[in-house]
Amino acid sequence: MTLVSLARVALLSGAAFCGVLSSAMADENAPKLGPNATSLPEETDYLRQSSAPDYWAYSPFVKPQFSSSACSIAAVTAAVNGLRGLPKLAEDTVLTQTTLLETLEDSTWAGLSAEGGDGVTFSQLVEYTDKTLAALDMADYQVETFKPTTADEATLEKLRAILAANESTAEDVLLTYFNQGVVTGDWDGPHVSLIGAYNAAKDRVLILEVDQEWYIPYWTSVPVLLEAMTKPTSAEHGVLENETGGFVHVKRAG
Repeated sequence: MTLVSLARVALLSGAAFCGVLSSAMADENAPKLGPNATSLPEETDYLRQSSAPDYWAYSPFVKPQFSSSACSIAAVTAAVNGLRGLPKLAEDTVLTQTTLLETLEDSTWAGLSAEGGDGVTFSQLVEYTDKTLAALDMADYQVETFKPTTADEATLEKLRAILAANESTAEDVLLTYFNQGVVTGDWDGPHVSLIGAYNAAKDRVLILEVDQEWYIPYWTSVPVLLEAMTKPTSAEHGVLENETGGFVHVKRAG
């Protein structure tokens, strides 16, 4: 285990911190991103050459998670804001993470997202996404899930098909629940963010990171993303031990 991983474990004390690490504990010699991730400014060709509808629809609404455990609420807020777009009237505000929690009046999600909270399981992410759609009167949308159990070639092809279909329109959005460290090379823990683009020619996927104290959007390969989805959460994360991830897909109903 690296020094960075040890530091995160010390901070966690059994809770899922959505990728946040005290800078005082970070290994000063460790690179910001490991070999499986490339920051967006270093890999801009796809966005320059393609329409990339999801990137332009959702990236403006991706804001930093408000606590070290709030990656799920940050991702869901960005997703519904992107689907609804900028409000038409000057008097209307853009939905914030705290306003969404207040609207739902769900003490469980609020507690899981508070500083030191456990964070959510995959099934809870699905549940709270459904509750958000209902609370915001978004009845014309529904939630579907993709939760892979293996990283074989057949699953990889299904993952690519989902990404390719999603890339064709901004009318739907993919939230991804994954082991962040598999991608970034940092810690071994569960995390939630949005899919921002899929470059099929290079088999690369852009993650719109809500853990913005430490990262900006980054690209990774589709096989690495699948590995990150299927790697079980380690015992240090208490109630999230053995949790695996996947996609929460918000799309038009019917």
